[in-house]
Amino acid sequence: MNLFRKIAINKTDLIVGILVFGISVAMVTISRISRLYNARAISSTQPVAIYLHHPTGLDSLAYKFQELGVIKNEDEMIWAGKLLGWKHFRAGRYEIDGDYSYDVLLSKFARGIQDPVSVTILPGITQKRLEEEVSQKLRFDTTAVRKAFQDSVFLAKLGMTKQEVFGRMLPNTYKFYWNSTPEQIIRRIVNVFNKKVQQPYAARLDTLRYSMNEILTMASIVEWEAQADSEKAIISGLYWNRLKRGMYLQADPTVNYAIGERRRLLYEDYKVDNPYNTYVNKGLPPGPITNPSLISIKAALFPDDNDYLYMVASPNGTHVFSETFAQHKRESEKWRRWLQKQYRIKRQREREAQQKAQQEQVQVEHTSPSRDAFLQLKHY
Repeated sequence: MNLFRKIAINKTDLIVGILVFGISVAMVTISRISRLYNARAISSTQPVAIYLHHPTGLDSLAYKFQELGVIKNEDEMIWAGKLLGWKHFRAGRYEIDGDYSYDVLLSKFARGIQDPVSVTILPGITQKRLEEEVSQKLRFDTTAVRKAFQDSVFLAKLGMTKQEVFGRMLPNTYKFYWNSTPEQIIRRIVNVFNKKVQQPYAARLDTLRYSMNEILTMASIVEWEAQADSEKAIISGLYWNRLKRGMYLQADPTVNYAIGERRRLLYEDYKVDNPYNTYVNKGLPPGPITNPSLISIKAALFPDDNDYLYMVASPNGTHVFSETFAQHKRESEKWRRWLQKQYRIKRQREREAQQKAQQEQVQVEHTSPSRDAFLQLKHY
């Protein structure tokens, strides 16, 4: 009887042990599965950009995540990555913004599904400014962009010169992958230009006597000349009128480009010997002087139908247009008198500021204790 009781007790203990073991295994399994597929295993309350300059292993990525504070346990991520099979990750730029499971985010890095970078190309900039803007956001430096613009083999594939390519750097906000090459960036912008300008306005070009490069050259001059978009078509019409009459274009922006500086021009600047100086060379300059906006390009393609040949700046930043040189002389005199008045006002303000500073200095000297008085106060 005791033997049967002992056997029953041992059997019960065995069953209980098995149950406890099974429950323990189930709990561990559930815990691991929960951790493995936890939708908030990797989390960031604000956007975090991660740059992988080279293919990266699981240990290095886990260490980087731990440093950025997007995971709580580096070892757990390594365990999860090995279990899920994500051990090698591609170079690129990735963003973490919100909550992710290990599988979702690690698979993104492993497959190289990058988050693009937004790059804004402004109108009317220099090549140097474009090089700086692009290189600040992407993997390469300014030297790499400059080399791409000067690469004869690359330019030959595009069928353009350096000036022609830069004139097609259509202002817009583009999305690029961080590890794209300069050649890929330039080619992409040229493709966008072709879709937005070259193809839509091909029929208009056929009706004109000018090539696309000549249109862009005119548009680039208008871009620098006009502060107001409303004047661009008028200025374009004026310049085309000069060319049709065989006059010198005499566009100040081309002189600025020739001397390599955008500033108020001096008398000697207009005499500089440079193919881009339209005061000494007839016709359009060899190529675009900047990257014109779409509005400026349309202004060059569809100029205002006017008889203007001359223009002079006005105090509000726009221009006064004239059909005859006599009218232009009168308007230029008005502008000259206004400028002289502004110079007089400026000089007067500078004199008043200088006098005020001198008076304040005198007051300080009178109110400050002398050296002897200072010594007396010190001894006292």
